[in-house]
Amino acid sequence: MAEASAKTEYSHIVRTRGIVGGEPRIDGHRIRVRDIVAARDLGGLTPEEIAASVYPGLTLAQVYSALAYYEDHRDEIDQAVQNEAQFVEQFLNVHPQLARDVRPAKN
Repeated sequence: MAEASAKTEYSHIVRTRGIVGGEPRIDGHRIRVRDIVAARDLGGLTPEEIAASVYPGLTLAQVYSALAYYEDHRDEIDQAVQNEAQFVEQFLNVHPQLARDVRPAKN
């Protein structure tokens, strides 16, 4: 039986236990709020560019709702990012053979 999504006070933003770790995401998608924020902050994209090219299945309203959620829950989202980075670092320390070197080869 499918888990019910918990609506938030933000239009278009839900949480569902068992989907993307229960993180806030765009309703009907597996796109997390922090994925939208990364496109803006790390990719340097505008909300219009995010909706048009990165996630063309999203509306501009969904992108803005994710950004509004982030601005009001910055600590929570930033902590999730930090937790994931720590997990990856620990995993790579324990299993270095599973990591690919993505640096360009020296000529």
